[in-house]
Amino acid sequence: MKSDIPIIDINGLLRGDLASSKIAAEKIKKACLDHGFFYISNHGVDEKLVRNLMRLTKEFFDLPQKEKENISIKNSLAARGYEGLFAQSLEKGTLGDLKESIYFGREFDEDHPDVIAKKYGKGPNQWPSDIPTFKETVMLYFERMHELSKAIMSGLALSLDLKEDHFLDYCLDPLARLRLLHYPSQSADSPENQRSAGAHTDFGGLTILLQDNLGGLQVYDQGKQKWIEASPVPNTFIVNLGDLIARWTNEKYKSTLHRVVNKTGNERYSIPFFFHGNTDYVVTCLPTCQSRENPPKFAPTTVLKHFEERYNSSRKMLKT
Repeated sequence: MKSDIPIIDINGLLRGDLASSKIAAEKIKKACLDHGFFYISNHGVDEKLVRNLMRLTKEFFDLPQKEKENISIKNSLAARGYEGLFAQSLEKGTLGDLKESIYFGREFDEDHPDVIAKKYGKGPNQWPSDIPTFKETVMLYFERMHELSKAIMSGLALSLDLKEDHFLDYCLDPLARLRLLHYPSQSADSPENQRSAGAHTDFGGLTILLQDNLGGLQVYDQGKQKWIEASPVPNTFIVNLGDLIARWTNEKYKSTLHRVVNKTGNERYSIPFFFHGNTDYVVTCLPTCQSRENPPKFAPTTVLKHFEERYNSSRKMLKT
């Protein structure tokens, strides 16, 4: 089960050094043609911030259940807030996922024009009332992930033989969500169809994952027809591509099945950041991913329409 997912130094992308960026881009290209997963190192995110966020994540999930449910996602029109155990089932034929979570996005006041217009994903966050520095830490980390996402997108552009700023407009005013996750341990004799998180692909653009030191994330290796471990590597994040990137690249790059199985006997925590881009951005097959012999497989769409289609498709699958 040893992972062959590569670790890529992205310092050059952060510094804007073109020569170093192209070296990183070549490694990103290889990873995206293979699993669509890779680790990033030298990412520029302060380790103290990472430790503080993980500590506060544990504090949040240790709150009494009633306090967590007071900020339920059901209260939000922008999908922000707490979601309890078994609320999601990502894999057809399995029991509800053994995880609880809370979602955050960029902060919008109730009187913001986009909130009044009920634009998708725009709205205020819901915050626990008695965890000091929680809001400040979450939002600082959110902004760091946004900056990191833009650097990774420039690396993706170079990997596809495009100019490094090709995705700049896509990155403006993006739809992005931060999710804090808690996975109770599965017992050794739990049902075969019980997952911590069922096998799925991500809907959107990039996912940047911070995980604790327990492990449990597994990636499906299509070539070898088996699951491989994406084990924790200190001072790195795991990046994977979503369905939007696969569509955009004419399926040249992979959006790969992954799941979580936590049978460690311990509580597991992870923090994914989902970067989906500007909802109005028109996604058309990239020029370097098509040819006369390989025409576009998908019609142009917007980020928002893609999301609606993928969400509706997943709901239909789970009902059948």
